[in-house]
Amino acid sequence: MTEHLSKIVADNRAGTPCAIVSVCTAHPDALRASLNWAERRDIPIVIEATSNQANQDGGYTGMTAADFASALWKMADGLGVDRARVTLGGDHLGPQAWRALPPEAAMEKARVLVESYVEAGFDKIHLDCSQGCAGEPEQLSDHDTATRSADLAARCEAAASGRDILYVIGTEVPPPGGARADEEGDIPATTPDAARQTLAAHAEAFAAAGLDGIEARVAGLVVQPGVEFSPMHVNHLPLDRDPGLRAVSRDWPALCLEAHSTDYQHPAAYHRLAELGFAFQKVGPALTFAYREALYALDWALTLSGHGVGLFKAMESLLQSDPAHWAGHYAPGDQIARHFGYADRIRYYWPRAEARSAVTALLHAVSEHNLPEPLLSQVFSNACLDRAETLSGPFSQRLIDAKIELALDPYDLTQRGAP
Repeated sequence: MTEHLSKIVADNRAGTPCAIVSVCTAHPDALRASLNWAERRDIPIVIEATSNQANQDGGYTGMTAADFASALWKMADGLGVDRARVTLGGDHLGPQAWRALPPEAAMEKARVLVESYVEAGFDKIHLDCSQGCAGEPEQLSDHDTATRSADLAARCEAAASGRDILYVIGTEVPPPGGARADEEGDIPATTPDAARQTLAAHAEAFAAAGLDGIEARVAGLVVQPGVEFSPMHVNHLPLDRDPGLRAVSRDWPALCLEAHSTDYQHPAAYHRLAELGFAFQKVGPALTFAYREALYALDWALTLSGHGVGLFKAMESLLQSDPAHWAGHYAPGDQIARHFGYADRIRYYWPRAEARSAVTALLHAVSEHNLPEPLLSQVFSNACLDRAETLSGPFSQRLIDAKIELALDPYDLTQRGAP
């Protein structure tokens, strides 16, 4: 189902400031809200899973690529969402999840990974072999990255059985612990020379692997436009800056730019990114951040009315009992970052049984106790309350979905500001 993507790429290359949002999350509430949002607005959407979320070993979600796809399509069908508007994407597919292994062992895992994604019906594949494995540097050279990406592309092509796969290459993501700003506090954009070197290395590697014609299906190049977020700070796009990367993308027949970490940007940034050639705009943590905001707001409202269930306390206990997903990102005593940081490391804990039990207790309490409008207005914006009135489902679900939708709204460049 790549027709929507190919059209958006072609239109963007022709000068129309258009883009498609790529929702990169495995959280069921974020996925439900995103699918409903796209259906109601009658726009296409990409739903992506990462190699850490879903892989042949289960990932941190416990799902394979086939499991993720099956659950997503079941959800879409249950919501009445047209499957034709949804494209499945695989993000950062490579050896990352097995970097502790020697290179060849990790790459064999990656070959099985990409094959499983293609066989499960994922049509947008981001090839990412930029990080080193055991005994290698943290970041590999363009040549080594491209050689391994071509290796994985060949496995994808074999698994596709004639189906046209769209590929994304390149990697510009923050290092562990957050983004690195320059002396002025800005995130430096990728330079045109660096982007050209990445493309040249991949062209050479694809040719060496005998992947004739694949360049026409490389639809995205991941580069850094100057947008990023760290646990406590958002680096906003300098709206007046043009890093000159659109011109580089024209060197390939069907290439656009892909921006990662676009979460939390000012609304004007998304239109500007489209003008700069970024036809793929990715979001993830901002959606689960909105989910957490809604849950905490409901618990605070319940607490003020004398019926709180202690969600914050339950999550803090869980975070402290298993710090694996946040310890390398936040200081041990930084409770604010653990719960409220933009990096949203708390998202890894919502699938846990303890968290699910606490959330279930919260939603039950909301259904049992009337929360009056003046109280709700203390913890939810008017925009959120108004949006919730237009949605369907239980009261708590409508508030959660409204928060997530408001985070998605700026990505719809066809109906800017529409409810």
